[in-house]
Amino acid sequence: MEIFDNDLNAEVIGFGALNVDKLYSVENIVGADGESFIKSSTDTPGGSAANTVVGLARLGCDTSIIGKIAEDEDGDLIEYNLAVNGVYTNNLIYSETGSTGKCLGFVDSEGERCLYIDPGVNDEIKIGEINLLNIMRCKIMHYTSFVGDSFNAQIELLPKLSDETLLSFDPGMLYVQKGFDALKPILDRTDILLVNESELRLLCNNNDAPIKELVIGFLDLGIETVVVKQGSKGVFATNGSEECEVAAYECDAVDTTGAGDSFNSGFLYSYLKGYDLEKSCKIANWVASRAIQGFGMEKFPSLKELEDFF
Repeated sequence: MEIFDNDLNAEVIGFGALNVDKLYSVENIVGADGESFIKSSTDTPGGSAANTVVGLARLGCDTSIIGKIAEDEDGDLIEYNLAVNGVYTNNLIYSETGSTGKCLGFVDSEGERCLYIDPGVNDEIKIGEINLLNIMRCKIMHYTSFVGDSFNAQIELLPKLSDETLLSFDPGMLYVQKGFDALKPILDRTDILLVNESELRLLCNNNDAPIKELVIGFLDLGIETVVVKQGSKGVFATNGSEECEVAAYECDAVDTTGAGDSFNSGFLYSYLKGYDLEKSCKIANWVASRAIQGFGMEKFPSLKELEDFF
């Protein structure tokens, strides 16, 4: 079912894997030969780019997503979730074979998690399946990771983007593990880099240097804004002329799975509003603090909640 007409234009379009997050609440996350037990489970539509555009839609932005789903129950769940949250479905790609992507997640009593990805049809996207007319007027294209070959479609799309479109990039650990050289075509086009500290250090192959020192190299690439997410320690961000360190909001974490994605929602919302770097990071931290108080996207805040708080 396609809910929206193809001629609708989105301010932000995500391009990344679409998964159903099958989340299991466990007493503790164990290593090899360990045992624990499952306390409860839930199926939640997810994927990093999807979480971000849903979060943006809840904050009043027009959003869409490029992603691939199969004609199965998980695909129907993803499409329905996007539609009811106000995300335009005009850029979804449908596969008649295969299965929709899944993410098996185990979340402990402290909100920490481990994830296992079954990509399904996510990794079958070809550049010819993307309707270029639908994306030419978006203000921000937001890239997140795939497990396999759809990475090539993201690279092939870069020269086809409008010069007016900003590229936001959250590589995630899957892409960071590819190494700097593999990611350089995307980094060369990136305007906003959203990365956590572990990913930044691995990408730079440097565990010791101060974050500010590592970030300079990305500014030298021509990236306009670099945001380093540090979990409970907050965030460091700079655009070359301005920099800030913003503390995280204290909260009772239930599930940290979507913390970075919800942060991205708050930051990109603020960017579109023209807020300065510090205010953008404060809003992003607050959105993330709300989101991790529930499973999946159930606690992503609305625009009214944001306005009431700030």
